[in-house]
Amino acid sequence: MLDFLNKRLEELLGAFLLAVMACIAFINVIIRYCTNLSFAASEELTVNFFVWIVLLGTSRAFREGTNFSMNLLYDALPRYIRKILYIFSVICCLVFFAALAYEGYIEVMDEIELDVVSESLAIPVWLYTVCTPAISVVIIVRILQKTWEDFRTRNF
Repeated sequence: MLDFLNKRLEELLGAFLLAVMACIAFINVIIRYCTNLSFAASEELTVNFFVWIVLLGTSRAFREGTNFSMNLLYDALPRYIRKILYIFSVICCLVFFAALAYEGYIEVMDEIELDVVSESLAIPVWLYTVCTPAISVVIIVRILQKTWEDFRTRNF
């Protein structure tokens, strides 16, 4: 079970969020059609869920090694230089997502301390923003997993 979650966590959460977003949009259309009113929380929910899906997709891309890259020059370089550039890119990605996790944590703490609530649903905003540092940590784990696999198989 843990191996399955390790291989498919992002897909499961992403599919669930997309299903919820589709249901919210469908309910909004029905409400508009029947009452000429709008389900005000639909935009709030779908925008925040979309941010979560983007972060989950980033995590999946790092896990699978399918993140966008320009390899023309990289592939033409000798192996030892590619290894150095690979390590440099891993360090840059780790620093970026560590900073995103840290700043996201600071933002969540500020929102909890200030008791900020959302406009439409009047729920605590930190419930939306907590996924930024949480998924950033998952991305860091995925980067480290892929790096370990690439060094073990000498695929850099």
